[in-house]
Amino acid sequence: MKIFKKVLLVIVSFVVILIIGFMLYGFYLKPKYEGELQLKNIQKETTVYFDDFGIPHIYAQNAEDAMTALGYVHAQDRLWQMELMRRIAPGRLSEIFGNVTLKNDQFFAGLGIEEASLKAIAALDRNSEGYKGTMAYLEGINQYMEEGASPIEFQLLGVKKEKFTIKDVYNIFGYMSFSFAMAHKTDPLLTDIRNKYGMDYLKDFGLDGSLNTTIIKTAKKRPQEYAAISKSIAALLDKSPIPPFIGSNSWVIAPEKTKNGKVIFANDPHIGFSQPGTWYEAHIVTPEFELYGCYLAGTPYPLLGHNREYAYGLTMFENDDIDFYQEQNDPNDANKYKTPNGYNDYEIRRKVIKVKESSDVVLNLKISRHGPVMNDLIDGLDNKNPVAMSWIYTQQPIQILEAVYMLSHSKSKADFQKGVSLIAAPGLNVMYGDAKGNIGWWATGKLYKHKEGVNPNFILDGASGKDDIAAYLDFSKNPSAENPEWNYVYSANNQPEAIDGVLYPGYYLPEDRAKRITQLLDPKSNWDKESVGKMITDNTSSVAPDVVKNLISNLNTNSLSNNEKEAVAVLKSWKGTNNKVDVAPTIYNKWIYFYLKNTFEDELGEEGFKQFLTTHIMKQLIAKQSVNENSLWWDNIKTTNKKETRSEIISKSFKEAIAALENQLGESIPAWNWSKVHVVEYQHPLGKVAMLRKIFNVGPYDVDGSNEVINNQMFDYTNEAKYVVKGGPSSRRVIDFSDIENSWNVLPTGQSGNLLSRHYNDQAAIYNAGNFRKMLLNEGEIVKTSTKLIFKPVKN
Repeated sequence: MKIFKKVLLVIVSFVVILIIGFMLYGFYLKPKYEGELQLKNIQKETTVYFDDFGIPHIYAQNAEDAMTALGYVHAQDRLWQMELMRRIAPGRLSEIFGNVTLKNDQFFAGLGIEEASLKAIAALDRNSEGYKGTMAYLEGINQYMEEGASPIEFQLLGVKKEKFTIKDVYNIFGYMSFSFAMAHKTDPLLTDIRNKYGMDYLKDFGLDGSLNTTIIKTAKKRPQEYAAISKSIAALLDKSPIPPFIGSNSWVIAPEKTKNGKVIFANDPHIGFSQPGTWYEAHIVTPEFELYGCYLAGTPYPLLGHNREYAYGLTMFENDDIDFYQEQNDPNDANKYKTPNGYNDYEIRRKVIKVKESSDVVLNLKISRHGPVMNDLIDGLDNKNPVAMSWIYTQQPIQILEAVYMLSHSKSKADFQKGVSLIAAPGLNVMYGDAKGNIGWWATGKLYKHKEGVNPNFILDGASGKDDIAAYLDFSKNPSAENPEWNYVYSANNQPEAIDGVLYPGYYLPEDRAKRITQLLDPKSNWDKESVGKMITDNTSSVAPDVVKNLISNLNTNSLSNNEKEAVAVLKSWKGTNNKVDVAPTIYNKWIYFYLKNTFEDELGEEGFKQFLTTHIMKQLIAKQSVNENSLWWDNIKTTNKKETRSEIISKSFKEAIAALENQLGESIPAWNWSKVHVVEYQHPLGKVAMLRKIFNVGPYDVDGSNEVINNQMFDYTNEAKYVVKGGPSSRRVIDFSDIENSWNVLPTGQSGNLLSRHYNDQAAIYNAGNFRKMLLNEGEIVKTSTKLIFKPVKN
């Protein structure tokens, strides 16, 4: 018995020591939100207050001290995310993940982002305030890397710490710019459809801009198949540990339409969901400057921001800034290609990709006058028929750092507009409002045009020169609106008005959100923060009920079962809401999936159809194609001696949808609530490993919203049991200049990417309930409610 007690005592003691050890280790790994630390290269004591949600409020005596402190606190919360962000563009993920990310690395390494970054850095003014602030920010990150605890992810994967450099900043902006683009998902697919079936099959696709009805005011032999480009790039982005930018809403209401006679600004950029989320919030105060901003990991100046004088944000312009060119190799020398002036040598770019626990992979990439040859970067293309990618971002001067510095440090609307004009790519709608009552939006991007008759929606001729860019447009031609007479500006990624009589080509999203936004804004002239907050979480589609009416009109109601008739009744009474308690969106979205499948899959094939479902054009054409009784797509080309009609396809799709839902959710239609199928889980890269999922991921949650409503909780159309939300509002900001100290924001999960921080997921419940928290500006309130971390200069 005594031996048993002794053994038990030893075991208990060991467990206690283990628990204490884990607690001490966890305490060591947590971000430091209070106390004192010494910080090199700061001139004066700097104080950081962390509020109830972990947002740092940095009070410094000068800008460079503030930026150094920002780098340090940003790193202690988001160092793992920073590490991923800086690795993707130069193709360095395989160093930590191994072969699983090799294809991703091969692709991005070949795009030329790293080379373009070095060129931009060489042209920087080292004496500019923007450069000095950037270097101070990097100094803060690197001091944390030297002195702070390594994130759990670093330890699990064996990541070696390396100092951050300004090249990392540019590479992060480069990845962001590429993730905005849609041409790589769309142009190859459209080219295949044209080559296989002819231009008549593309009439429903609205390549002339005809699908954008709500616009922002202002060969015999078998052809080469290009869909491999769309498929491969889409798959790479989908599997990437860093989420792509997708869409966004923003509107700015002039004083004439607000209750308190001041501008109200709203913005919710749509980005692929991840854990941690995209934005890190920070508030900086110096004697000369104040700004509350939302920062990308590893970048020194915010893309979204406000202070007491002005507010700004962004949505995606969705303009076309990528073209694909079919090059022609010299038949006698594969290292040469045809140009208008004869055969030229490809530039050969050698890249080495290091792979964890494997041999290095050496790439010898060909670069034509248009850009990198895609055949070297992705699978599925014939190397004898090279396709090059022309991208504005790598071809025009990159002034993104100067631009974001100017946006965040503007003294006037004119200053701000100058900053906007510096961005050649990506295409953004930059939204603005200020305390003086001004509102505006400007589209960024170096816009260009081709010769008449050249359609950049297709793969272009690279050899002759006839499809090359004919002219670049001056920034004054970019779509914009300043203080319009209708007293608001907005963007929902929809088509802007024509430029010099021509609708600018792009991959715009359908009118649904834009129509709903204008329907809500036009009649009301007493907007306040509360009503704008309600609008930014609006779940109603202004388009879907009309689509439903059209679909139902094609059904033979006499042939429907009782359950099918009940489903029709539910849809007939639907007002377009997508709330968790609703049943209609469950039926509608399943019907839409089968309608798309039965209409398009026979021509596109299974893989082509899956790719089609990822494009903006798919979303655009639903409303128009479904009413076109003469559309060529209704006929199933796989059936012989029969030509299917619209009514047959829509009826077949409806019956299949109801059968699928009965099998999935049971016979009782009232139980088919949207909450049972529409879910979100914020996924950490390590959460893809089953045993780590519950540790690192946040969720799952059943959620309101849907595709292309203002609360744009995006999912792929599918016959799976769940519509897994892939992206949506990455923040929801409402800034009221009549009450600037009580403006609102909310993030999908939390401020910190540190698993052990209490701010890892403390906003998730608030976000999914459609609520907000304050963005604190009042110093007294901040000091009273926050913890305090003091940075002291290192004494010599």
